[in-house]
Amino acid sequence: MSLSINLCSGPRNVSTALMYSFAQRPDTHVIDEPLYAHYLKVTGAQHPGRREVLASMNHDGQQVIQESFLGHFKHPIVFIKNMGHHLIDLDWKFLHRMTTVLLIRDPEQMLPSLVNQIPRPTLADTALAMQRKVFDYLHEIGQSPCILDAREVLADPEGVLRQLCTQIGVTFDHAMLQWKAGPIPEDGIWAPYWYHVIHQSTGFAPYRPKSAPFPERLKSLLAECLPHYNYLYQYAIKA
Repeated sequence: MSLSINLCSGPRNVSTALMYSFAQRPDTHVIDEPLYAHYLKVTGAQHPGRREVLASMNHDGQQVIQESFLGHFKHPIVFIKNMGHHLIDLDWKFLHRMTTVLLIRDPEQMLPSLVNQIPRPTLADTALAMQRKVFDYLHEIGQSPCILDAREVLADPEGVLRQLCTQIGVTFDHAMLQWKAGPIPEDGIWAPYWYHVIHQSTGFAPYRPKSAPFPERLKSLLAECLPHYNYLYQYAIKA
């Protein structure tokens, strides 16, 4: 039976880079956001590429869980890149059978980027509140999910990935640190709208904080986000 890694991320993070990283492992099969169509159908969210996603993917979230999260795979490891907010209106019992890794990012850095795709984001769009619920839920059932923070990953990719691999019980592979520029076959159909930067990369980019002043109109949302982010960050793997 494969080790199923559920990366529960927020948007505008290094989640796609982590998917590309795990895709370099010969023992790993990666899946890109299998619950995206479910999320769009349930919420009515107007994301870039919405029509294409709904036309090409299964909308039935519970069926997707059975096929993509709990399915049988040839590879020893299955890495599922998933967004925290995509877990809406689902039975979370499937998480009992998975190894969940939460990926967070400082909302002060994330929100100015998110508005490029979602002009009027809400707390739900950031996934932070849902990630906190997932974290608390897993603790209640006796699991201790790993938490990654984007800044820490980019500050020391090898060091943080080594710690992650140790905690989830797999051997670190140096191949995880580099990949060829361009798309990979597992990219979701939404890649043209979201993956411009990752397609130009060949590895984890150095961490560079945003230098522009934080937008005034996002400050109230930032205040909503910070308690959830700070709560999760205290448990994150550090560089």
